[in-house]
Amino acid sequence: MTINDFSLNRRAVVVGAGVLAAAATLTACGGDDDTESAAVASPDPGAPAGALTTAADVPVGGGVVVGDTVITQPTAGTFVGLSSTCTHAGCKVATVARGTINCPCHGSRFELDGAVRGGPATEPLSAKPVRVEGDSIFPA
Repeated sequence: MTINDFSLNRRAVVVGAGVLAAAATLTACGGDDDTESAAVASPDPGAPAGALTTAADVPVGGGVVVGDTVITQPTAGTFVGLSSTCTHAGCKVATVARGTINCPCHGSRFELDGAVRGGPATEPLSAKPVRVEGDSIFPA
């Protein structure tokens, strides 16, 4: 084996290790994609003007992301409004699935009341007051 052969093999090992590290990082930063219980919504076209969504569209024990607001229903009839901006790096949370609000950028997860369940975020989601009028949910 010559020095040139060693350099080429060493280079292949270093490049290969870099590819594996990048793949591991992407896997670790990925969110929990549970599409059957994930909810991302647009304002309900049947709701009154200014409404974010309807109460019927927010599952008990879950929630929806509507623009810059996350609306959850931790228990029947209790609606919570939160900012959709993750407190870790400012990404928008993408889903509410399996009882958590999930950020796709680095894998932070939040409880339905906005408290941190899993980092890297260390601060809860900011509250965004909402009010229920009839069957519609509005910003408060």
